[in-house]
Amino acid sequence: MSSRTAVGVLGATGTVGQQFVRLLANHPWFEATWLAGSERSSGRKYAEACNWKLSTPMPDAAAAQVVQEPVPGKGPKLVFSALDANVAGDIEKAFAAAGHLVVSNARNYRMDPLVPLLIPEINPDHLQLVPKQAEAYGWKGGIVTNSNCSTMFLAMALAPLRQFGLATCNVVTLQAVSGAGYPGVPSLDILGNIIPFIGGEEEKLEIEPQKILGSLAGTYVEPHPVVVSAHTTRVPVIDGHSEMISVGFEGTVAAADIRAAFEAFRGVPQELGLPSAPKQPLVYLEAENRPQPRLDVERDGGMAVFIGRLRPCPVLQHKFVALGHNTVRGAAGAALLNAELMQAQGLV
Repeated sequence: MSSRTAVGVLGATGTVGQQFVRLLANHPWFEATWLAGSERSSGRKYAEACNWKLSTPMPDAAAAQVVQEPVPGKGPKLVFSALDANVAGDIEKAFAAAGHLVVSNARNYRMDPLVPLLIPEINPDHLQLVPKQAEAYGWKGGIVTNSNCSTMFLAMALAPLRQFGLATCNVVTLQAVSGAGYPGVPSLDILGNIIPFIGGEEEKLEIEPQKILGSLAGTYVEPHPVVVSAHTTRVPVIDGHSEMISVGFEGTVAAADIRAAFEAFRGVPQELGLPSAPKQPLVYLEAENRPQPRLDVERDGGMAVFIGRLRPCPVLQHKFVALGHNTVRGAAGAALLNAELMQAQGLV
């Protein structure tokens, strides 16, 4: 018998679901014993139902499993949700009501005042909201969410800057095609092109960081006052969202202090040595032409955020580049780290 905790994956055959399956294959704490999918997938072996798109081979243990229907009350207590937002709302709520702890990648409950929008290095105390869900909604379980993938990298970069009176932020994203799922963006639309619009992304980037960076105040989160202006684009990159970030502060802040804050940034996952936690969440790269998706995004297992090109901004005060792996740290890896923190704190 395995000593690992049994977990399930909702939406296991999709792009993010495949990352969950890959990351869980050799996880020291969790074992994926229950993979659930849509009607066209359920009842079939995972190897037959899943159009595997990752560069690493499909794990043998997953390949042999039969895909299950996403029925609340069946499967392990802890389930990861890689469901599309169009269906995630009702399904995740039903699983939470039935007693499951749902660690979700979908947007549906991110801004619910009683649902943690969790990045463990930034706001681990927000997990104190989970018991409030039972009181307010009658759920026997609960829901914890991770942020939008682009929000993840922006919030990670902004978190160590709060100490300086962070006030304003302008961000332009260059988002990889894998962020659109499979089959995603048609090749004739994206090859040799940039698409200057991604539906709903700019709104998420402008509101989600305020909740993540905010302070827990009893039964709700007091949002951080930073004002974010976002412009999101899709670019012909497979994996890795780059962000061009400018920041302004209430007073004057030296570039050396910002650089030092990036390099010193650590959190509870590093203190506890959680299995998926990068030793250094923010990695500053010295070269003037870095970070680059092709060269950097797979480093540290895709769980670190890479920073570079810190320099003066004539409009705000400082500007820099950030890069993160959108389907690992921005999706499945983020949810996995959330679950590790939950287990470490006795919620699982």
